[in-house]
Amino acid sequence: MRVFLSGPMGSGKTTVLRAVAQRLGVPGLDLDEQVVARSGKTIPQLFEEGGEQVFREQEAQALNALLDRQGESFVLALGGGTVTQPPLRQRLLREGVLITLEASVGALVLRLQSEQGRPLLDGSTSGEALRQRVQALLAERGPAYAECHATVRTDQASVDAVAAEVVAVAEQPPIVVPLAKRTYQVQVGAGIRDRLATVLKAPSTVVLVTDDTVAPLWLKEFQDVLTALDLRHTTVILPAGEANKHSGSVQKIWDAALDFGIDRKACVLGLGGGVVGDMAGFAAATLLRGIAVGHVPTTLLSMVDSAIGGKTGFDTKVGKNLVGAFHQPRFVLADTDTLRTLPEQEYLAGFAEVVKSAWIESEGAVAQLEQDVPGLLAREPEALARTVRMCCHMKARVVTEDEREAGLRAVLNLGHTVGHAIEAAQGYGAMRHGEAIALGMAAACRLAQRLGVQRPEEGARLLRLLQAFKLDTHVDPHLTDTNLAYMGADKKRDGQDVTFVVPGAPGAVTLRKMALVEVLAAVRP
Repeated sequence: MRVFLSGPMGSGKTTVLRAVAQRLGVPGLDLDEQVVARSGKTIPQLFEEGGEQVFREQEAQALNALLDRQGESFVLALGGGTVTQPPLRQRLLREGVLITLEASVGALVLRLQSEQGRPLLDGSTSGEALRQRVQALLAERGPAYAECHATVRTDQASVDAVAAEVVAVAEQPPIVVPLAKRTYQVQVGAGIRDRLATVLKAPSTVVLVTDDTVAPLWLKEFQDVLTALDLRHTTVILPAGEANKHSGSVQKIWDAALDFGIDRKACVLGLGGGVVGDMAGFAAATLLRGIAVGHVPTTLLSMVDSAIGGKTGFDTKVGKNLVGAFHQPRFVLADTDTLRTLPEQEYLAGFAEVVKSAWIESEGAVAQLEQDVPGLLAREPEALARTVRMCCHMKARVVTEDEREAGLRAVLNLGHTVGHAIEAAQGYGAMRHGEAIALGMAAACRLAQRLGVQRPEEGARLLRLLQAFKLDTHVDPHLTDTNLAYMGADKKRDGQDVTFVVPGAPGAVTLRKMALVEVLAAVRP
């Protein structure tokens, strides 16, 4: 276990370090002390001799040397500006649990006013000059501090309470989608829904959106939480199913929210599967030109795919998801307990996106998924949590690199070009989304092998994995002219070309721009 404590000077990193290290039973290290030990110079001397740039170089060397020490657990107090270096911040997020300690400007000023020898304070040690310097540093570093696994306040709790909160995060860390000030966490596991009160962060009002399948199962529990928090809230219950993923459902949310008198500090809360999430997300993106949205996905498909990444949209008679917006959520609570109530066919259909995610991720992810098949079919909590986390990690990585699908993010559409065409042609709701994507992946394997990108045994392995979750991969009956005509409405189309996602071996998924006629010829029997 490695825990990294970040935050501004005066936030209490050194004090909290000792308490956390004691609770975890691991060494507590201070990065500034490591820099001094390696360089043989004090921090003020490094600044005096080479300025902040030289200090940052020394800091990066010391941190990388610590992280390179294989097999060691520790808690590390970072410098106030360590995470402002993107390569270091990204490595910290990958290799441990990064927690930002926060305090009010007043508390920081009070703690710093008697301290000497901090070069970045520019000699300001008291009064308004110190306050202005602290505020300037917080504004400059705020986007970097936001990219973390959790933020913990240190000015309103005891050291023991802060340490306990840090340890709780470290023992069940969320998945981070690091997007500067729009960073959010995806929390996965049984009972995670209990964290709703923590992640909501006191909105003015809440518009709770669900559907008539989920409502009898989970709605009252969430309404009770909002009532206990004394939050004004209203509820919108949509008809369930893909057939209701249209502008009329969005209008219903708009009307309810505006009639309720929401303001810019309101939050839309989506409780349900992918349709509810898309409707809630699009409504939030457009209400008052954009308000907060949070997701509590209750289907496997929404947990591993649609709740993450900020894509929102609805279907039209021309095609699927052709009207939408990018609007990142504030939080995602993927509570695997809610999958207990999911009907068997809906549950199994979600594994199309799971297989897709594993194939995009790596050989290791595919091998683990193959091993977990029996446990997943039995809905074992550990196998479910492990699988959902794998998918979320993969999607968070891709979304971070390409938030608005300018390039890499298109790999997430593996199986979707043909799958969406089949789904649209059948009429929304006639076939489950995951069932259509499984057929689309079968078609993608055929195309990949005809292009020489995928070996037959690799394609057979992908199909076996889909079949292990009782998904139909016999795509030929669906490759009719009527069905395939809908590929022309694919949102990734560019004129008469489409960007097709071509699967190779696990972890080797590529994008290829192809003419629609080439795709048609390659996927047909």
